[in-house]
Amino acid sequence: MSEVKKVVLAYSGGLDTSAIVPWLKENYGCEVVAFVADVGQGEEELVGVEEKALASGASECHIVDLKEQLVSDYIYPTLQTGAVYEGTYLLGTSMARPIIAKAQVEVARKVGADALSHGCTGKGNDQVRFESCFSALAPDLQVIAPWREWELSSRESLLDYLAQRQIPCSASATKIYSRDANIWHISHEGGELEDPWNQPSDQVWTLTTSPEQAPDKAEYVSLLVEQGQVVGVNGERYSPYQCLVKLNNIAAAHGVGRIDIVENRLVGMKSRGCYETPGGTVIMAALQAIDELVLDKSSRKWKETLSSEFSHLVYDGRWFTPLKDSILAAAQALTVDASGEVVLKLYKGHVTAVQKQSVNSLYSEDFATFGEDDVYDQSHAEGFIRLFSLSSRIAALNKQKS
Repeated sequence: MSEVKKVVLAYSGGLDTSAIVPWLKENYGCEVVAFVADVGQGEEELVGVEEKALASGASECHIVDLKEQLVSDYIYPTLQTGAVYEGTYLLGTSMARPIIAKAQVEVARKVGADALSHGCTGKGNDQVRFESCFSALAPDLQVIAPWREWELSSRESLLDYLAQRQIPCSASATKIYSRDANIWHISHEGGELEDPWNQPSDQVWTLTTSPEQAPDKAEYVSLLVEQGQVVGVNGERYSPYQCLVKLNNIAAAHGVGRIDIVENRLVGMKSRGCYETPGGTVIMAALQAIDELVLDKSSRKWKETLSSEFSHLVYDGRWFTPLKDSILAAAQALTVDASGEVVLKLYKGHVTAVQKQSVNSLYSEDFATFGEDDVYDQSHAEGFIRLFSLSSRIAALNKQKS
């Protein structure tokens, strides 16, 4: 490894990154520049973060607002593919990593750094996501991952490390849950969740109302969709970010968007997590409703393949790859006619598309009716069925001869 003179650290203000700043200075003898990504994790998470970084020993702290770009350039394109990891996870943490890594590289170029650093553990997915992005965007910069190098192994050891250096930190020795939040979702791991037999306690959930405590009256929300993107809520047009903000507020009150899953991490182990994605769950339901109207059977089947492939691509941190461009191009070709309006019913944790329309709809009441019509001759179905099942018929006849 070459000598490191200046490193840009992805900094959150939490215990881990507060300890990483002095550790980098002591072990690499380098200047540390803190980089903070505002991805909609909440203003309370950003209060005083610059002061914390400087108090920990950082020479500078760059706070970059990525909220609008995250939704428009990363979340919305992913939604156009319909990607859902392992059938349930809406990829909240995964979608945020490439834009954070990209912004971190841009700060590194701006300040003339020769290295990048992060606080991801050696057991998780995020180390792969960040470093894969770094490889694609800045292969010349050295990457330092303290959790794979240092001997600090617990919250207590981190707190002692900071106390010995008289670096202020508001963290306590006990941290029940590990959480990650952005405008799309919040994730919860650790604590009682490490045992899949334990039902999540009420203190796990922080974003959504318990479905049992949600209003007894359903709420209806109307979404305007244009080419696979939600552009309006309840008759008003908004930016992608503002659409998500409004839907988060509406859906969270009804307990929409909670999931509890055991997923396969990229590094080979399973992990149990609880996720809250209120607005995103509503958006996904609306886009699926439009797809039901405008995509023919073969196109929907093809999109299912694209969705599965893209979910793994995003989860695995392979955003800056030709494969991403290829899948997105295919998915976006399928959204050319995906425009219309959907009305969704929100009630005690559930979201249901109850009305849907599109000028490009392939649904025809004339064709689908069970009543008399002049557009479909039912006798024609016999020939279709004989041809459709011809291979099975031939195989059966061959068996009868033998």
